[in-house]
Amino acid sequence: MTETDPTAGLPDDAPLGATDTTPDTELSDAAREEALRAGLAEYDLEEDDLALLEGEISAGPGEAGGAALPVLAVVGRPNVGKSTLVNRILGRREAVVEDKPGVTRDRVSYPAEWAGRNFTLVDTGGWEVDVAGIEARVAEQAEVAISLADAVLFVVDATVGPTATDERVVRLLRKSGKPVVLCANKVDGPRVEADATELWSLGLGEPHPVSALHGRGTGDLLDAAMKALPRVSAHGTAIPVGGPRRVALVGRPNVGKSSLLNKVLGAQRVVVDDVAGTTRDPVDELVQLKDKTWWFVDTAGIRRRVHQTQGADFYASLRTQAAIEKAEVAVVLIDASTKLTEQDTRVISQVIEAGRALVLAFNKWDLMDEDRRPYLEREIEQDLVQVQWAPRVNLSARTGWHAERLVPALERALESWGTRIPTGRLNAFLGELVASHPHPLRGGKQPRILFATQASTSPPRFVIFASGFLEAGYRRYIERRLRETFGFEGTPIEISVRVREKRKR
Repeated sequence: MTETDPTAGLPDDAPLGATDTTPDTELSDAAREEALRAGLAEYDLEEDDLALLEGEISAGPGEAGGAALPVLAVVGRPNVGKSTLVNRILGRREAVVEDKPGVTRDRVSYPAEWAGRNFTLVDTGGWEVDVAGIEARVAEQAEVAISLADAVLFVVDATVGPTATDERVVRLLRKSGKPVVLCANKVDGPRVEADATELWSLGLGEPHPVSALHGRGTGDLLDAAMKALPRVSAHGTAIPVGGPRRVALVGRPNVGKSSLLNKVLGAQRVVVDDVAGTTRDPVDELVQLKDKTWWFVDTAGIRRRVHQTQGADFYASLRTQAAIEKAEVAVVLIDASTKLTEQDTRVISQVIEAGRALVLAFNKWDLMDEDRRPYLEREIEQDLVQVQWAPRVNLSARTGWHAERLVPALERALESWGTRIPTGRLNAFLGELVASHPHPLRGGKQPRILFATQASTSPPRFVIFASGFLEAGYRRYIERRLRETFGFEGTPIEISVRVREKRKR
């Protein structure tokens, strides 16, 4: 016996889920879409409704490939204004700045442009001598930045003059053999310019008097830097054609984000310390995993309440939110050795609200006792019942245990994030759903689903035209059935309802 389509032979304005008794008829998804679209002519539609129905589906833009840009590293001892100068060159507040030393810790790269030339600008932490602990690791990152740069912008505080630390940095720069442009910062007026002439004694050529805070002299400084920078980089990394997928590593402080980035890179790229909140600026790095290039972004830990933080921590939280919005998929790291916290759920909510694909990574899983793991599994299922659709990876950021499972999870989440359901197939699915489980009656009326379309991908967003309001519980039911039928593993789904009334005759 041939299977019959329940909507065949119905009037154009028949609701989804209505049936026809005509036997042996079969209506294709395309024909169903056309019939339901025709039925919408009976209803009052607004201009944006028509634009949605006639327009093409939208998706997020991909990044084009490009050659390796020349790299200009900004170095100097702590609190001489390096990050302020970086923000001035970029023309926006990107680097975290605070009026105390040691705010910047990692080497952070930014795309920059001057006089029609594109280059990569690298901000670094303050370079100090004879230090231990986190300050020593910050200094190591500054030295790495010099070794990977095509030219160096050496920043000195003109109001203080050359110090013993500055002279040690000069020796390091001479040893590197890189072209150096000397910046005499904090020259806020003509009276301080005389102090800047003392910097000739460093033997690096002409000191360029600049006020990074007010922008004074930065144009001449950048002109000199462009002369020092080669046209083709000997150290920069070329961006692959099509652009790598952007992955943000997010979570509460001290959960292992920087350790995971260092492990997948196979190098100490990011400063790691037991002190919570070590990372402040988002750190971008191209990572080669399973013959594919990814753009990983290490972020500052998201604290309990952004408005309760202050200074560098407050701006670090804002940069983390911006990093999530720039990413395509976020890996939320959760410490498996402690109970899930309100901070963890807030981080997950931030990713979902930003509409980004989501992967949950439970760090320190290898430290869990075998008897404890089944109980932990049940706790996770209860605490994260709202995001059971997110792929989960149990790993160890410190040792790299199961870190290779991250890539398949990322690929599944991104594939779902960009999935599109053909309009005919979507309406056929909704027709079957309504027939088996109609919307409950409210006030003696039952809202009818008239038509549905997928408005966009990345994340998938669906618009349903209905004759009445669809309750939140029924919308959740539609979302659950969408996931059961079409997958959508690792991506949030947005469902909006547009209530439209019949046109008055």
